[in-house]
Amino acid sequence: MKRLWAPWRMVYIDQGSKESGCIFCDKFSAGDSRQALVLVRTRHSLVMLNKYPYNNGHVLIAPQRHEKHLSGLSAEEYGDLNEALRGSVDIVREVLQPGGINLGMNLGKCAGAGIEDHLHWHIVPRWEGDTNFMPVVGETRVMPQHLLDSYDRLHAYFQRLSI
Repeated sequence: MKRLWAPWRMVYIDQGSKESGCIFCDKFSAGDSRQALVLVRTRHSLVMLNKYPYNNGHVLIAPQRHEKHLSGLSAEEYGDLNEALRGSVDIVREVLQPGGINLGMNLGKCAGAGIEDHLHWHIVPRWEGDTNFMPVVGETRVMPQHLLDSYDRLHAYFQRLSI
């Protein structure tokens, strides 16, 4: 019998819904960027790996200010967020070389937002054959790379993201 090793999932199962505060606001002041999975902080935005990714290299981008509506962002904040999105997509393409990318922003709980009070973009790299029977039958997603390995692979590239 083969075993699927995904130890970070147990934290989500045990404590995921018990975390208080806003994960994005907390990450802005996190001292250890690697441990917090923060790839870069721009003037108005945060770019980080998703702690519970859909795929390797699943990146989240959020405005620095706690805001749930796009219309609540200033023009400068909105521009910074979109430049961070554009640059992040380019970096994910260059470094991970996916066959495609899903971009998404879930606004509101019924739209699928797990964190509905702080808007954020998802960048999910996709490869041919990256979905299989495991998520459908076993309700388990196979992640071939550890989060910190993904972080180490991407971090240096995000340091050149200038906004």
